[in-house]
Amino acid sequence: MEALAVRLSGMDSYVEGVVRVVAFYDTLMRRRVDLPALARATAGLAECVAGIRLHGTGRAIRISPDGRQAPVPPSPPSTTAPITLDEEEIGTVWLERPGPSSPLDEVLLDRLAIAAAAVAERYGPARTTMADPALVELVVSSDSDEPARARALRLLGFAADVPVRVAAVHSRVPLDQVGGLLCPARPVKAAPLADVGVILATTLDPTRFPPGVRAGIGAADGPARSWREARTALRFTTPHRPVVRHDELGALALLAEIPEDAARDNVDVAAIDRIADNAEDLETLDAYCATGSLRRAAEILHMHHSSIARRLEQIGKALGIELTEPTGLTRAKLALTTWQLLNG
Repeated sequence: MEALAVRLSGMDSYVEGVVRVVAFYDTLMRRRVDLPALARATAGLAECVAGIRLHGTGRAIRISPDGRQAPVPPSPPSTTAPITLDEEEIGTVWLERPGPSSPLDEVLLDRLAIAAAAVAERYGPARTTMADPALVELVVSSDSDEPARARALRLLGFAADVPVRVAAVHSRVPLDQVGGLLCPARPVKAAPLADVGVILATTLDPTRFPPGVRAGIGAADGPARSWREARTALRFTTPHRPVVRHDELGALALLAEIPEDAARDNVDVAAIDRIADNAEDLETLDAYCATGSLRRAAEILHMHHSSIARRLEQIGKALGIELTEPTGLTRAKLALTTWQLLNG
């Protein structure tokens, strides 16, 4: 701690020390240094290991006071601070000081976090996840002209020559966390539009969506058409199929185009509506339609397959459909899917 005081030119008071720390980082920011340089300067000033990590990359920068990469394993942080940008936490800074912390460590890390956020914004805007909803809406709207759409994509951090994929999500998980899981090392942006979340990314892996999320993924290269496809695919999601890609729907996507009155008047859809008040029957039918197998439906519902068979027999009688026949299963799938589209 005495070394830190000496490096602050004979600190006479806490306030004078704060002023000198602020001036130190103001100088670094004017020089437009990068993250390793920030960590190196901080480690030299504090005379202990300094670290910076951005959530978007997952890579930690740890520098010793001598300017070299710090040895591993790392020591426990003595002081930490979040890096925030546009009200989103995008990373962490810390010191690994042996022994008690210096009175100025919190001030030092506060200024380091501000400087790191400025560097992240300057050199890596797409590593932050949450975006201005107005910009995202410009990207996905069919009413946007192409120059406005291209400008919005540039402001969001996407390269002009890379296709952008679109997902529509309903999520109990914060959108920034979903985006971070989907694309930990590639550009991704998220924003809420009305009651639907939008995720824009250069790649979307359906297997990376966390539990508690339903998502529809568009297939088109153009973001406006991909957004329409994503919203359609989202309507086809169920508890047993929480993520749906539009290009996997094929002819089933046509069900979303059927006029509502015509769909409700269909005899099979009306029959599904009559049993919908019984949650167990609806869940059983959904599991069976999703798998096409008594045993697999039983595994999903954690029941014996004979119990599922008895329940499906009763459901089939109520619907007027022989569910164990291929034609009956097809009718039940189409009717249940149409009913789900009608009822959200």
